[in-house]
Amino acid sequence: MKLSVRTVALAAVIATAACAPRTSGDSSSGKDERAGTSRVWLFQEVNNAPKEKVVESVVAGLEKAHDGTEVTVEHIPVETRAERVRAAFNDPKSAPDLVEYGNTDTAGYVKDGGLADVTEEFGARDEAKDTDPTARQSVTVGGRVYGAPYFVGVRALYYRTDVFDELGLEPPASQAELISTAQEIRAAKPDLYGIAVGGAYTYGAMPFLWAHGGELATGKGGSYASAIDTPAARKGIEAYTSLFGDDNCPAARCAGMGGNDTVTAFASGKAAMAIGGDFSHAAIEAGTVKGKDAVVPLPGVEPGSVAPAFAGGNNLGVLKSTSHRTPAVDLMQRLASKRAQGELFDAMGFLPTFSDVRRQAAAGKPFVETLEAGTEFVPASPAWAQIDASLVLPTMFQEVVSGKKDVDAAAESAERKMNEAFGSAG
Repeated sequence: MKLSVRTVALAAVIATAACAPRTSGDSSSGKDERAGTSRVWLFQEVNNAPKEKVVESVVAGLEKAHDGTEVTVEHIPVETRAERVRAAFNDPKSAPDLVEYGNTDTAGYVKDGGLADVTEEFGARDEAKDTDPTARQSVTVGGRVYGAPYFVGVRALYYRTDVFDELGLEPPASQAELISTAQEIRAAKPDLYGIAVGGAYTYGAMPFLWAHGGELATGKGGSYASAIDTPAARKGIEAYTSLFGDDNCPAARCAGMGGNDTVTAFASGKAAMAIGGDFSHAAIEAGTVKGKDAVVPLPGVEPGSVAPAFAGGNNLGVLKSTSHRTPAVDLMQRLASKRAQGELFDAMGFLPTFSDVRRQAAAGKPFVETLEAGTEFVPASPAWAQIDASLVLPTMFQEVVSGKKDVDAAAESAERKMNEAFGSAG
């Protein structure tokens, strides 16, 4: 269903955008220049053109409202975000004023002192009351707000309707069926991966771990211990890594693949299934499988169940070092507004972070069904950014699929590395 931007409280959006947001003065630069060049870093998507079009429209409105302000937007690779953002924290002269970041990075970035506290401005928005509570939590640390939720991201199972019809297959209803279906497709069509999987695809693998009752870590309040080396977690690791092999996705080709790689493989017709997000929709629609694909929730262990998905998504944050706080906060608000999120859904399939907009945009869709079935999140610890950037979990999966270690040894090694990170984070 297409979402018209006219259906998302446009009048309120215009009213909010027309007023320059108040500033709490939380800027380590000590400046708040209303004119000049504001720099923005956004993530590069698999098919980025539709996103760029939405952003250009929002930027044009910002520049019109702030006389003398010019905005430059750079789309950076997701894979190198950790290095680039941390370098920006350490070098304000080369840093952007506004940055898109993954919601798993919030706690770490706040600990590093990189993000500005925008609690006052966020709360002053009329639209704030409609923000999904989980999305709001993703920008909150210690009761303070450090950004604006940009979109919600959950993953489900994309599949080729033409391949399934030809082979007389039904979408798998359990993880055991998913594995056997992938193998059946590969046997019938050796030129296809049954399901494209990646050894570096952390958030595609996690639903297998969670579906088997495993956890990433235990604890709360900043104190965590790894739970990756437990019987339940190891069952999930074994289920996911069983998909790497000549009978589905050969390890030599698939061990190094990340999430974008698996989506690209599906979109280009090289795979019959893939685990992709609502944010993968535009890339798939631009591929050779357009019109021959469908989506269902990723199945869990029990037939008819839904595997818990990672409650992902991205946020927008103003850097504490900015010398253009007012235009940066205003641009953040505009990009994360109901209107812009509605346009992003139309263009990219990104699920809005506003509950009311999401109901209009995607009622009954597999991704909303996945959200409603229950999701999981990563530990709310600054250590997670280190664990993620250090590729602890991809290394674990790759050690298993390459045959270097068995599941027990790889999980034990990953647990040790995770606990070292949790310990160093205090």
